[in-house]
Amino acid sequence: MFKDIILFVLIFISGTAYSQLLNDTKTTLADSLRGDINSPYRTCYDVNFYHLKVKIDADNQNLTGSNIFQFTATKNFKTLQFDLLDSLHINKITHEGKNLTFTRTHHAVFLNFPDSIRKNSKHTFEVYYQGKPKIAKNAPWDGGFTFTKHQDKDWIVTSCQGLGASSWWPNKDQQADEVDSMLMSISVPKDIMNVSNGQLRSVENHPDGYNTYHWFVSSPINNYNVAVNATNYAHFKDVYKGLKGNLSLDYYVLPEHLEIAKIHFEADVKRMLQAFEHWFGPYPFYKDGFKLIETPYLGMEHQSAIAYGNKFKKGYLGRDLSGSGWGLKWDFIIVHEAGHEWFGNNITTQDIADMWVHESFTNYSESLFIEYYYGKKAGAEYVIGLRNNVQNDKPIIGPYGVNQEGSADMYYKGANMLHTLRTIINNDTLWRNLLTGLQKDFALKTVTGNDIIQYINQKTNTDFSKVFQQYLAYKNIPVLELKKEKKGFSYRWNCDVANFDMPLQVSINKKPLLLKPTTSWQYVQGTTFIVDANYYIEIKKI
Repeated sequence: MFKDIILFVLIFISGTAYSQLLNDTKTTLADSLRGDINSPYRTCYDVNFYHLKVKIDADNQNLTGSNIFQFTATKNFKTLQFDLLDSLHINKITHEGKNLTFTRTHHAVFLNFPDSIRKNSKHTFEVYYQGKPKIAKNAPWDGGFTFTKHQDKDWIVTSCQGLGASSWWPNKDQQADEVDSMLMSISVPKDIMNVSNGQLRSVENHPDGYNTYHWFVSSPINNYNVAVNATNYAHFKDVYKGLKGNLSLDYYVLPEHLEIAKIHFEADVKRMLQAFEHWFGPYPFYKDGFKLIETPYLGMEHQSAIAYGNKFKKGYLGRDLSGSGWGLKWDFIIVHEAGHEWFGNNITTQDIADMWVHESFTNYSESLFIEYYYGKKAGAEYVIGLRNNVQNDKPIIGPYGVNQEGSADMYYKGANMLHTLRTIINNDTLWRNLLTGLQKDFALKTVTGNDIIQYINQKTNTDFSKVFQQYLAYKNIPVLELKKEKKGFSYRWNCDVANFDMPLQVSINKKPLLLKPTTSWQYVQGTTFIVDANYYIEIKKI
C-alpha cells in the first residue's frame, strides 16, 4: 500500500508541475500529501459528521481527545487518508469495535480497513490521540494554539487557516469536503469557559476540575473554522431582525471590556448585517447564530464565532488602510471578518490556491459597506485608496494541490479587480444581482475559482476570462500604451494575456466614450484623453 501511495504522489507532482512553475514554487512530498484534493485516498469518502472531543491541559499545553468520523463511501476502497500533525500521537483507531491498522507519512495518516468498504455504504471510525499542538508564533498569520493569561486566568484560543485544523485535531484536512454538521465537546478548567461555533447544547461538570462545553454546528463547516476560545468571558446578547427573521447575536469579551463592548458592537454589528444582507442576501447561518469573541490576536472568520481583537477601535487597530478617511468610520475586523461569512464560509474554495474568491470579494465588501451608508463615491474612494498597498509581486492564484496561497495581493488588488469589473459592467442592479446570485446558487458549497468566473460570464453574457486571467494569473496589471498623435491619440493594450481586449471608459475632450482597445494600435481623435479612475490599470505614455 505504501508503494502505491508514493507512486500516486509522483504522478500528482508531475501533473501539477506547470502550475508550480508559473508560481516559482518549490514543494515537497508533505505539501502534496497535505494539499492534494484529488488523491484517491481522499476522494473515496465523503465526511458527513464529526464529533470532536478534546480536553485541554493549559499548564502543560497538551491535548487529549478523539474525533469520530461519520462518512459515506464514494467508491469501493480499503484505504483512506486523513490528516494529523505528526508530532501528535495516535493512541488507536477503532471501527465497529475493532482496532484498525494505519501508517503515517509526514502529516498524512493512511487508515486500512480489513474488508473492502463498499460504495454508498456509511461507516464510522474514531481516532484517539494526544500530544502538544503547534503553538502560534504570530497568530493568526502563523497559526496554531495560543496559550496566554488574562490576569490570573488561562486564555486559550486557536487560529489555523492555511496551516490547517490537523495541526490540533484529526480530520480530512482539505477545503473541498465540508461536514454537514459537527459537535464539538471541549473540556477546559472549571474557572474558565469555552466558546466554539454554533449553538451551546449543554455544559458538563466533572469531578476532576474540568467542564465540557458541547457546541453544535447545524450547517456545513470547513475544518479551519472550528475554533476554541476559552477564558473567563463576560457574555451579553442581542437580536438582529434580518431577512430571515430574528438572528441571535452573542458577544463574549473580557469582563473589564463589557461596557465598552456593548457600545462598540452595537455601533457596527447591526449596520454590517444590514448592509451585507442588502448586497449579498441573508446571513447564511441563522440557525447557528452570530457571535463575536474577544481574542488575544487580531481576528479570524471562524464560522458563526468570529474572533475579534481590534481593541474596540475604528479602522484597522485605529488606522485607515485606504488613506481615504472612510476607513475610520467603522471597525475593520467586524466588517471584514463578518464579510467572510458570505465569501469564505457560505462559499468556500476547494483549494486555497483560489483564496482570491474569499479575500477579493470580502475586501471589496468593505467598499460596499461604505457605499451603503455613505454613497457610491465614498465606496470608490476607499477601494481606490487601497491600491497603495498592492505589491504586484507574484500571481494572486497559488500553485494547486500543495496547500499554498498566492500573493497577498488577493486582498487589495483583488478588490480593485472586482471594482474594475463592476465599472465595465456599468449596471449596479446587475452587479448586486451577481453578488446575491453567487450566494444563493453556491450556498454552502465548495467551488473552484473557475466556477466563479464562469458564473459571472454566464450572468453578464460577457466573457471576462482574459480579464480575470491577467489580474489573477500574472503579477502585472493591464498596461494601456498611449501615444499622442497630431490630432488625437493611438492606444493599445500591452499585457501578458494574448489578445487582451478589456473595454475601457474614457473621457475625450471632456466627453465620455467607451473604447474597445485590443493589442493592436487604434486611433481616436481629440486633444485630451482621461481614463476613468475606477479602472485599476497602468497607463504608459509612449
